[in-house]
Amino acid sequence: MNLACKLLASFLLIFFFSSKGAVSKKNITILGALERDINLDIPAFQMSKHVEDIQWSKGKTKIAKFKNGSMTFQKDKTYEVLKNGTLKIKHLERIHDGTYKVDAYDSDGKNVLEETFHLSLLEMVSKPNISWSCTNTTLTCEVTKGTDFELKLYLNGRMIQKSSRKVIVYKRASNQIASFKCTANNTVSEESSSVVIRCTEKGLDIYLISGICGGGIILFVFLALLIFYISKRKKQNSRRNDEELEIRAHKVISEERGRKPHQIPGSTPLNPAASQPPPPPSHRPQAPGHRPQVPGHRPLPPGHRVQHQQQKRPAPTPGTQAHQQKGPPLPRPRVQPKPPRGATENS
Repeated sequence: MNLACKLLASFLLIFFFSSKGAVSKKNITILGALERDINLDIPAFQMSKHVEDIQWSKGKTKIAKFKNGSMTFQKDKTYEVLKNGTLKIKHLERIHDGTYKVDAYDSDGKNVLEETFHLSLLEMVSKPNISWSCTNTTLTCEVTKGTDFELKLYLNGRMIQKSSRKVIVYKRASNQIASFKCTANNTVSEESSSVVIRCTEKGLDIYLISGICGGGIILFVFLALLIFYISKRKKQNSRRNDEELEIRAHKVISEERGRKPHQIPGSTPLNPAASQPPPPPSHRPQAPGHRPQVPGHRPLPPGHRVQHQQQKRPAPTPGTQAHQQKGPPLPRPRVQPKPPRGATENS
C-alpha cells in the first residue's frame, strides 16, 4: 500500500513538472504601502526536492537567487528570498513600483514555474483632522496624505457625507451637542478621528477665544518691552547728563588752576586791597593802648632807660599814600628822650 502511494505521488509530480513548460504562468496584481514591507507569495506553490533553483527579477534585471536551500545572489539588502520561494521587499519606496518575475528550475535545469507580479504602491492615509466653529456652526474634516482614499463623515453613528477629496465641510443645523467621526481609508490603510461638540447659542467660538487670548498676550509683551525700552533710555540720558556735568566741572577746575600762577593781563582782581603792597612795619594798625616792643632787645631792669633813636619813615609810595588816605591815621610809636651820658653813669 505504501509502495502504491509512493508510485502515485511520483507519477503526479512527473506529470505536474512536465517538460512542456512551466507549471503556472499567471499575471498577478499586488498593492503595496509606501514605507512598509511586502511579500510576493507564489500561489499554489510548495518547495520540494525537485525544485533546485528559484530566480527573481525586476523587469530584465536579476535581483535575487535562491539555490539548494540558501541565498546565492542578492542585489541589495532590500530583497530577500524566503525558504518557500517568496520574495520579501523591505521598506517600499517609489522605485520598487513595477513588474516582478519568478522562475523555478528543477535539478535538470528545466523551467517548472513562471509567475509575473505587477506591484503598485499606494501612500497610506493620514489621520483625519476635525475642526469646527460654534459661531457659524461649521465642521471640517481634512486629511493631508493618501492615495486613492475615501473620506467619510458620521454624525451620531450615521454616515452623512463621503468624498474622494481631502476635505469635507459640513454645515450644522443647530448648536446642540453632537458626536462626529471622520474616517479615511484606501486599499492599504485606514485612519479615523472622533469628537464630541458642545456649543451653546451664546457661547464663544473656541478659535475666537484663542485669538483674543493670543492677542492679549502679544499686547502685554509689547507693552512690557516698550516700558523696558523707555526706562533704559531714561537711564542712559541721566548717565550721559551726569558725565557731561562731571566733564564741565573738571574743565572749570583745571581752568582755575591754570589761571592762579599767571593772571590774565587787563583782568580786575576780585579784592582790590589784596593787589596793593603791604604798608611798612611802622604803619601797621595796632590796638589802642598797646605799645609795640622793640624787636631784638630784652627787657631792662627798672630804673634803666634806653634811648631810642627815632627812625625815619620811608617815603610813602603813591600806592601806599592812596591806601593810607582811605582809613584813619596810624598812631605813632612813643620815643623816649635820650638821657645824658653822665647821668646814666652816675646812676
